Amino acid sequence: MDSIPKLLIGGGVILIVAGLLWGVGGKYLQLGKLPGDIVIQKENVRFYFPVVTCIVISVVLSLGMYVIRWFTK
Repeated sequence: MDSIPKLLIGGGVILIVAGLLWGVGGKYLQLGKLPGDIVIQKENVRFYFPVVTCIVISVVLSLGMYVIRWFTK
């Protein structure tokens, strides 16, 4: 039963950090418009694939899961 409070605390910390990054970091780090994201524009078609944005989000989520796993030990 000790792991549930640790899990809730870890999840809360992750949500707080994500909220701060979203609010403050959104001005400086514009996800979706990073160098390396693929944008192809033709006459009526626009193809957009955020490769680097997906990598950044994956790294952040992986670190978050690591923190949650650390709190549940």
